[in-house]
Amino acid sequence: MAVPIRFRAWQKEALAKLEARVHSSFLAVATPGAGKTTFALGAIRRALVRREVRRCVVVVPTQHLKLQWALASEKFDIHMDPDWASADGTLPSDVHGIVVTYQQVASNPGALRRLVSQAFIVLDEVHHAADTRSWGDGIRHAFDPAPVRLCLSGTPFRSDQSAIPFVRYVGEEAHADYEYGYGEALLDPKVVRPVYFPRINGRMEWNSPDGSSHSAGFEDEIGRTLASQRLRTALDIQGEWLPAVLTKAHRQVMHLRQSDPRAAGMVIAMDQDHAREIAKALKKRVGVTATVATSDDPGASRKIADFTESNDPWIVAVRMVSEGVDIPRLKVGVYATNTVTDLFFRQAVGRLVRATENSQQQRAYMFIPDDSRLRAFAFGIAEQRRHSLRKPDRADDDLFDEPNEERSAPELEQLSLFSAISAIPLDEDGNPLDAAPLVETESVSPEGAEEDIPGLIGEETPDEPTPALFSLSTQSFEEPVPAPDPSPAKTDSPRTKKRKLREQNSSIVRALVHKTGLGHAHVNNELNRRIGLKRVTQATIVQLEKRLEAARKWLGKS
Repeated sequence: MAVPIRFRAWQKEALAKLEARVHSSFLAVATPGAGKTTFALGAIRRALVRREVRRCVVVVPTQHLKLQWALASEKFDIHMDPDWASADGTLPSDVHGIVVTYQQVASNPGALRRLVSQAFIVLDEVHHAADTRSWGDGIRHAFDPAPVRLCLSGTPFRSDQSAIPFVRYVGEEAHADYEYGYGEALLDPKVVRPVYFPRINGRMEWNSPDGSSHSAGFEDEIGRTLASQRLRTALDIQGEWLPAVLTKAHRQVMHLRQSDPRAAGMVIAMDQDHAREIAKALKKRVGVTATVATSDDPGASRKIADFTESNDPWIVAVRMVSEGVDIPRLKVGVYATNTVTDLFFRQAVGRLVRATENSQQQRAYMFIPDDSRLRAFAFGIAEQRRHSLRKPDRADDDLFDEPNEERSAPELEQLSLFSAISAIPLDEDGNPLDAAPLVETESVSPEGAEEDIPGLIGEETPDEPTPALFSLSTQSFEEPVPAPDPSPAKTDSPRTKKRKLREQNSSIVRALVHKTGLGHAHVNNELNRRIGLKRVTQATIVQLEKRLEAARKWLGKS
């Protein structure tokens, strides 16, 4: 069976370079939304077909991305198990590979090392391998024996200056074997959207932890500590600034829905409580129920998946939708977090750039506080950035702020004494921004529209060409590639069928325990013995079907 894989020109070029590599490791840097997953799965499938490898292992930053990769691989007729654990041991013979997190690898690198001597390794968002020294050491130990390691990144740099495993450095800079930047991708409207940044000014008042009172707008030059307090004041949901920005952003979503009915918005909140309060504000002010995805919710991954397929207008998250998560219908964002780093900002903006089919106006909008640091990050979005080991100059320290979890305990204690007083949103002329709750979407004409942002609601939308910053063709083509495991078409994917069979096996084991009075371990061991199986986690689909049939016969005789 041959299945056509639609590659873009950059993916075809990158595949050729990957297959002509002289090193075991290959770093591909491509802008978010360009199709890194398709490129990687295409490379895996070609290697499996040519029998250059027998298995594949994909490593991702988060639990949610495990399922996302497994689902994407099914379109390539590749069966990847996102539920594998080191205790499971070897893989079933009908599984092509597994998807694990960096944390899983670090916790037991030896278990992975035993599986990779003939495996194709993909390290997705490879800069996460340098999150901690133990993660980096674990990645090196686990995957050093692998014949090919494909490292992927959309943001190949880190503020902590840690070297990334399997990435080659030339001097102080990382060397990418292939690069495809945001500017290049903009040449093809089918790849990414141009992102615009409506900046909202304001006048904030607050009390510092030392008891002093302050009042400042975003245009005022103040030190890093006061700038962080000013930003926190603006993002206080009890003030006027953030609710007004949410209303303005919602109007933009409704405007875009006139041409794209599934267009949606995303709010990135400071923390879990902040996210829930933002959802309440959206319900109160514009009458919509927003999906809330926070890391403390065990169902967050399912909520994100459901939101992706739904027509709901808003999702509110903390860090669950910051990197790698693919929701192409997101076209509007609100940056409502006090995490002020270039890396996190780019990851957040990356959720908005993926182009969708059958959409006439391919533009996206990230509403941001008019903070000088965020303004600088926004101006630099189209630049190609490289991971550098060079330490920043002390004079540049005021340009950066650490994420909340990196603050020291004394600073956290001081922050508890901080209190916001008021935050008034202002337009570009310094006038109060219309913050009235939205009643009739169609009849509202918001004030404060940015004159230099095409398509922002409240102004005419000129037919301007997408900015051409580079001259790389992105014409796509069709390339038929034989599947690695030809088999008749099934209603369910192998991963789904195996999950159902495991659930059926578990259910009938419970029935046998109840009817025979034997323990779970005894029943499981007896069923495994009858079909010659060590562990059910190592069973193929055929073995699971035989085990289920054996259990049914036993149950009928009992």
